[in-house]
Amino acid sequence: MTIFLQSLDYQLWHIIVNGPRMPTKTIDGVVSPKPENEYNDNDFRMLQLNSKAKHVLFCAVGPNEFNRISSCDSAKQMWDLLEVTHEGTNQVKESKISMLVKR
Repeated sequence: MTIFLQSLDYQLWHIIVNGPRMPTKTIDGVVSPKPENEYNDNDFRMLQLNSKAKHVLFCAVGPNEFNRISSCDSAKQMWDLLEVTHEGTNQVKESKISMLVKR
């Protein structure tokens, strides 16, 4: 899946791993969300990439996983949920390794 996403657009993978970059502006050293009417082409492209990443993930999963991730707001949330569902948390992974080592 990683290679597939990177082959479509490497920034898709970056957004899935790191989350979307929300447009911001800095006024007097204070960073705040940028209003939609001030978005530029780059802001729209970054937001569109999150939507594209979500779309690719929706198309790549079966109906059960689709139902599980359909309420997520970002591609990163979707990926994290799929990762925990199929691979388990770090604690689960460590427990499995521990059980295998004890055998």
